[in-house]
Amino acid sequence: MSTEADTGTSIHQSDQLATLPPTTPCSVVWSQGRPYVLEGVAGRPRWMGRDAKGRPLALSRAELQRRGWSLRRVH
Repeated sequence: MSTEADTGTSIHQSDQLATLPPTTPCSVVWSQGRPYVLEGVAGRPRWMGRDAKGRPLALSRAELQRRGWSLRRVH
């Protein structure tokens, strides 16, 4: 049996899951117009990309979420 409170919780949890980046190694996402690839180094996954000056940039999952990301490049 389902209640409205249960439904609200389920919707909130599914919305939260939809905003999480992928966890499969070698996944590619876009953030702020730049691609980032998920690498698993020594058991610590990180999103690798480049900054505006072309220098390597590593982001944690939380940092990527704060910056915003997409599975597709936004023009």
